[in-house]
Amino acid sequence: MVVTTLQTLSGPFPGTSSHRESESSTTSRAGQFANSALASFEQLIADYLPLDQAQQVRRAYYYSEQAHYGQTRRSGEPYVTHPLAVASILARMHMDAQSLMAALLHDVIEDTGVNKGDIGAQFGEEVAELVDGLSKLTHVEFDSVELRQAENFQKMTLAMARDIRVILVKLADRLHNMRTLGVLNREKIKRIAGETLDIYAPIAMRLGMNEVRMEFEDLGLKALYPMRARRLEAARRAASGNRKQLIDQIRSQLSQALNREGLTATVVGREKHLFSIYNKMKAKRKSFSEVMDIFAFRLLVESVDDCYRALGMVHSLYKPVPGEFKDYIAIPKANGYQSLHTVLKGMHGVPIEIQIRTHEMEDMANNGIAAHWLYKSEETGTSIPHTRAREWVQGLLEMQQRAGDSLEFIENVKIDLFPDEVYVFTPRGDILELPKGSCAIDFAYAVHSDIGNHCVAARVSNQLVPLSEPLESGATVEIVSSPTGRPSPSWLNWVVTARARTHIRHFLKDQRHEDSLVLGRNLLDRALMAQDTRLNAIEEKTMKSTLKALGKSDVDSLLVDVALGNTLPHIVVAQLTQANDESVVIGEGATLGIRGNEGMSVTYAKCCCPLPGDPIQGYLGQEKGLMVHRDNCRNLVELREQPDRLISLHWDDVQERTYPVGLRVQVENRRGMIAVLATRLSAMGLNIERIATQNKDVEFTFVDLELPVTSRTHLAHAMKRLRSVDGVLKVLRSARR
Repeated sequence: MVVTTLQTLSGPFPGTSSHRESESSTTSRAGQFANSALASFEQLIADYLPLDQAQQVRRAYYYSEQAHYGQTRRSGEPYVTHPLAVASILARMHMDAQSLMAALLHDVIEDTGVNKGDIGAQFGEEVAELVDGLSKLTHVEFDSVELRQAENFQKMTLAMARDIRVILVKLADRLHNMRTLGVLNREKIKRIAGETLDIYAPIAMRLGMNEVRMEFEDLGLKALYPMRARRLEAARRAASGNRKQLIDQIRSQLSQALNREGLTATVVGREKHLFSIYNKMKAKRKSFSEVMDIFAFRLLVESVDDCYRALGMVHSLYKPVPGEFKDYIAIPKANGYQSLHTVLKGMHGVPIEIQIRTHEMEDMANNGIAAHWLYKSEETGTSIPHTRAREWVQGLLEMQQRAGDSLEFIENVKIDLFPDEVYVFTPRGDILELPKGSCAIDFAYAVHSDIGNHCVAARVSNQLVPLSEPLESGATVEIVSSPTGRPSPSWLNWVVTARARTHIRHFLKDQRHEDSLVLGRNLLDRALMAQDTRLNAIEEKTMKSTLKALGKSDVDSLLVDVALGNTLPHIVVAQLTQANDESVVIGEGATLGIRGNEGMSVTYAKCCCPLPGDPIQGYLGQEKGLMVHRDNCRNLVELREQPDRLISLHWDDVQERTYPVGLRVQVENRRGMIAVLATRLSAMGLNIERIATQNKDVEFTFVDLELPVTSRTHLAHAMKRLRSVDGVLKVLRSARR
């Protein structure tokens, strides 16, 4: 046993007089725990840590014990039992000494008088940084539990970026908390279990820590649905007993076949964990017997070459099911997981799932990134799970920087944590892993954010496809980009990856800000023209006093507020010209020109669908910016009751683009009329974006169309062509539905 003292500590904690006194009090407080859990922990670390490192870890235990002196858990046990249990979980993964010390000290900053500097002085800056990264946000009031959790996760992400071991200690901490949930009230149990299933179990899966993930899921199921979990557990035990003979028979056949091939292998029967059974029953609407109808085995061999030899052997023993073979050795999963998967038809048509991997792959599959420290050496370098984990954390950091707030960030993280991967190729042959359901836009942003921001089209296996079309594994994807391309708000309905969603939202926010600055300046200049001045002619002193009077920090924030309709232009003009509101009169000739390229700061009313060439008027809605209406729009009758918000507009050097417009076509009720209309419009190069029919009587049908046109002239030409169709009785312009 390693023996150490605390003579190097800066001094005893309040309530203790010496280390000897503390040691005797420990015996009385910890009782049986000190004789078993501590001894077990010391044995664990002695098996793989050098003596000097084991001494440092034991010092950290006694330091933690003194720091938490007098504190107890809800169960009545001394508080130090919790950090010791967390450290023991990590020791079973053979984590390094710094991680174990951080686990033992992870609550001292938050719950005791110890600070980061004290820990750094005793155990080094590396341990102090780990403990600081694990400490929760304190002395901050939050409006909701969700916001507090999101802020805590943001802080942890920053700490993870500095040292990935932060998340490993955090997962061990959460695992012990889940094991001891029983002492809490029902509301807390449900909240903690739900958070664990939403965030921590997927993180464990993302880091390849399969054993931790499965325990999280089973404990979460038992906490949220205790009765369901008990019934499933009983049914699983009964099913295992009934299937034992057949399982032994299949295992024996596999072992004999492997021996004949001269392969040294371990055949292990795999049992589905409770959460997996529950999820499969729920998602696929299957009965328990259907879910448990599959026999699963794992073959552990010595080398990668043996993996493929074993695969050939099992395929010769039983017939493989077509399409069920997956090679995760050649193409590892995003979390670094490697294995061969196949499904076979066994005796009596029984389906048999087989996983084939090396012993090292098995350790990586169970412990993921934690196995990096188990196999860490100068010769092996950085492991695949460790590299993938660092890439993932860097992605989290980028998401955090671009997210609008912590709640948006945590939403993106949740999306990112549930990938069912597809594997696609770049034109150069590189493989990209994307979540199932990803489209070409997700692919573009995965390659580079600039490619995503300027993406205009995509070729999948040399065929042009819609940007929204989901990608399939094995496809080669090529992105067509343009300097004038830019993200559309509709892209948010198609993308799956958090990276793409974050970049699109960030771009749209920036673009809306830029568009608002331009519109706000134009609106103010237009209003100032009636006073024979312009915005750039206003003196700096006058502008500063105006900003102060209106409570704005700078000119940009004022312009954005004007564009969004939160501050009306004539109020700003009154301040700038030192006049009363009533004296500011905007001349009739001071109309604002609309080009059609103003971006998101200007929107076109769906009620009347204005087109270039239509007489138009604008309404400055609060928080909505400038809404363009046709001059004869019915809604303007009500809006004219707020003349301060009405803006005179005209079309000015309109840029080439399309505007949606609605048409109502009255046709004779005969077969094929809709096809004739579609053919006529297609010949003009027009797409039908929406179509609906209303049967008024046996003779006539009304067809409502939505078309993209460039101007009023373009629309008139389309209407003329439709009126010339035999069977068309009337063509009217209508609002979009």
